[in-house]
Amino acid sequence: MTKPDPKPDPTPVVKAGKYPYPNAKRGDVVDNYHGTSVADPYRWLENPDSAETKKWIAAQNAITFPFLKAVPGRDKLSKRLTKLWNYERFGTPYKKGGRYFYSHNSGLQAQSIVYWTKSLKAKPKVLLDPNTLSKDGTVALGGYSISENGKYVAYSIQKAGSDWQEWYVRNIKTGKQLSDKIEWVKFSSARWSKDSKGFYYSRYPKPKNAALRKANFFQKVYYHKLGTPQSADKVIYERPDKKKWGFGAFVSDDGRYLFISVWKGTGNKNLIYYKDLRRKKAKFTPLVDKWENNFSFIDSIGTTFYFFTDYNAPRGRIIAINARRPDRKNWKQVVAQSKDTLRGANILGRKIYANYMKDAYSAIRIFNLKGKLAKEVKLPGIGSAGGFGGRRNAKETFYSYTSYTTPGQIYHYNVRTGKSTLWRKPKVDFDGSKYAVKQVFFKSKDGTKVPMFITHKKGLKLDGKNPTFLYGYGGFNVSLTPYFSIRSSVWLELGGVLAIPNLRGGGEYGEEWHQQGIKLKKQNVFDDFIGAAEWLISNKYTSSPKLAIAGGSNGGLLVGAVMAQRPELFGAALPAVGVMDMLRFHKFTIGWAWVDDYGSSANPAQFKALHAYSPYHNLKKGTRYPTTMVTTADHDDRVVPGHSFKFAAALQHAHAGDNPVLIRIQVKAGHGAGKPTKMRIAEAADVLAFLSRALKMPLP
Repeated sequence: MTKPDPKPDPTPVVKAGKYPYPNAKRGDVVDNYHGTSVADPYRWLENPDSAETKKWIAAQNAITFPFLKAVPGRDKLSKRLTKLWNYERFGTPYKKGGRYFYSHNSGLQAQSIVYWTKSLKAKPKVLLDPNTLSKDGTVALGGYSISENGKYVAYSIQKAGSDWQEWYVRNIKTGKQLSDKIEWVKFSSARWSKDSKGFYYSRYPKPKNAALRKANFFQKVYYHKLGTPQSADKVIYERPDKKKWGFGAFVSDDGRYLFISVWKGTGNKNLIYYKDLRRKKAKFTPLVDKWENNFSFIDSIGTTFYFFTDYNAPRGRIIAINARRPDRKNWKQVVAQSKDTLRGANILGRKIYANYMKDAYSAIRIFNLKGKLAKEVKLPGIGSAGGFGGRRNAKETFYSYTSYTTPGQIYHYNVRTGKSTLWRKPKVDFDGSKYAVKQVFFKSKDGTKVPMFITHKKGLKLDGKNPTFLYGYGGFNVSLTPYFSIRSSVWLELGGVLAIPNLRGGGEYGEEWHQQGIKLKKQNVFDDFIGAAEWLISNKYTSSPKLAIAGGSNGGLLVGAVMAQRPELFGAALPAVGVMDMLRFHKFTIGWAWVDDYGSSANPAQFKALHAYSPYHNLKKGTRYPTTMVTTADHDDRVVPGHSFKFAAALQHAHAGDNPVLIRIQVKAGHGAGKPTKMRIAEAADVLAFLSRALKMPLP
């Protein structure tokens, strides 16, 4: 029986040494799962708005922030981070309605600004400047969509990091704001109708209360006509019998077909419905009607639809479906599965531009519409490339390239000649040529070969004394490909080693790789991460006292789980915005969707697996845990902060060492997206200062 109101523990939780942690009363909440009684003493911390929780938050921050501020050299770290961060950053341009659109940040602006121009040589004009929307920079641009005639932009804003979005419309040429306002939107874009009179979007019912915690169900597709109130929006598609189904609507480039992609969780599976908009009374017809695989629309040419899919191809392929003969037996393969993993594709100049991962780094291959390989785009090195967007008749496109030592560069690509021209190369006060990047492969506990990128100063001495930052994720089909980070750059300058393994549960080797790290096989992910740590130690890159582990969201779960399983293996731990209570995650906001990856405590077998590794439930009193800083934010409505609150309270209660186990709680922030630059710099300085203290790493 669940008892929601915890009773206070008369004994304060005060540790020996320098860190008297705030008293977190232990309640007597106990849940019964399939005959197993499970205590949840910190259930009360799930409510971030209660007076008790607010008091606890303030008390925790009153310890953590002074601790970080007092680290010798933190101010110098902050100055160095600020100097490096102060460089121009550009988003990948794309062209629509005779205009180019791209984002730009001059360096230290809180949020990037979106510009437009009719010529890349002309002075750009401001389209959207989110820096004008709040004094502290905590209102961010969520997304934007240009109308087919190039006259209007629909754009969304997100406040304090919340997933909730508000959509507005602006005249591009005049900059005039229209009266349109759309509320209670999550996990949706805006897709304009061909006539530019309105757009399709998806939203949830307005929450009655606790908008940052309540579960999100019953999403619907609407059509919004410009100049009308939201109350007049027409429901295009809904399924009141399927409360978990979510929808993404989009229109083919020729305006003929309206598609709806249906999702019901985070699993790599969806349905596709469509209808012919030329027929006034047409109803949606199922094109893909089985929850078996992923189908991502690429383009349509006449009645032929091109899709990227893992149907009969776990590493991805491209197929063509004729709307007049849509049965599966008539589907045609265009680009076959290869040994590398296909991430996505687009059609430009009547050729298919396919983005592959080759051992977790990018390769761009061009095929004709019959699937014959034409050429491969030469990239600057082992890194990550993205872009190649545009309509199929486009004569030009753009793409980005980055690596662990190379800031994001933007290239212009001539579709006709195949020539790449550097468009923007940022100038950063960081010399990447001083560092070596290598990829190694190690064996996990069950013998599986796992890749890992390692970056460090050239000439590194392998003596086991190097401070090492081991970062992982391992879930939701997410792939960790090479990327540039200012925080990581400063870490490298300090002499640190950066190690990033591509764990199972991710998508680096396709759907099979993903499946090997979910539900009853989730322990594989933790074993892979532990295997990476052991490899680094056995190969003398580092040693346990010098090894820090980090990860965010699902990666926060990863860190929490492995530090509970192998506390002696790590010197420091940084679990960020993690899923820490694996028995109750599905009860908040969009957490129910993660059952596809994690399973559910409602299932007896899955409960057993979840309970065995749930970070919150596997901390053992009297154990010395690594020096830890849990991080979360008060407006996180993706992974609600109660996860981190409960884990931190349980960690402080269980921990037997004199080394600190802290929690850093950011106010007016969410899961990570939309944080202003100043807040990012402060957080990076705190993380590096914390690591220098935890790993006994002297700062300059």
